[in-house]
Amino acid sequence: MIDWIVPDWPAPANVDAMFTTRNIGAAENKGIYAGLNLASHVDDDPLIVQQNRDRLRQYLPDHPRWLTQVHGSKPVWIDSDNETLEADAAMSRRPGVVCAVLVADCLPVLLCDMAGSVVGIAHAGWRGLAGGVIENTVRELRKFSNSDRIIAWLGPAISSRHFEVGDEVREMFTTYDYRAACAFLPGKETGKWYANLSDLARQRLSHAGVNQVYGGDLCTFSNPERFYSYRRDGRTGRMAGLLWMTQSAGMQ
Repeated sequence: MIDWIVPDWPAPANVDAMFTTRNIGAAENKGIYAGLNLASHVDDDPLIVQQNRDRLRQYLPDHPRWLTQVHGSKPVWIDSDNETLEADAAMSRRPGVVCAVLVADCLPVLLCDMAGSVVGIAHAGWRGLAGGVIENTVRELRKFSNSDRIIAWLGPAISSRHFEVGDEVREMFTTYDYRAACAFLPGKETGKWYANLSDLARQRLSHAGVNQVYGGDLCTFSNPERFYSYRRDGRTGRMAGLLWMTQSAGMQ
């Protein structure tokens, strides 16, 4: 049995979600990718990656619709069988369609409305956050939502004490909203800052009208036994945030 985290949030009964950890992958998988690496783009053995994805599939209603993630701000509806999905957020309004993002320090942001009629998940590193991936995703979800209320859960990501960025990153956020300065603490050197991705995401969610936000307290960098971390290890695997509806809204 693989290990995963179940989001602690008051989602509707027809909305299911999980966040995988690196435990347990194919037995042959050793070294830097040891465990349940689900990414096919990180130079791991493709056969082992497929074994890991097949193992994960046993716990899902369908195969996840994997994205080609580019650290951008574009969301995409995945309800049709598109062959190429280049985006950094996946959305669905059909039961059984599994939205997924791959992460190893970037923040997975899970979203659903309280009617259980739409779900979405965003891959939010600092570039995506600054570019508006959260606002863009929420805006698209609202077009088809049957409820005014959207809630969010923030999955494991690198914590501020391990995430140092430059002046230019801080300036992107503070130019958008001066209050973002609260999410940055001085780094070890002049011109360096420790950035809090979860706080920045909460601020962007608030701008998008999402004020019920949960999670955001698990650090990928500081727990190598459970999480992959790109900042910690360089070459490494990826975990997945996954989100889907089990049935149509109103059928619970």
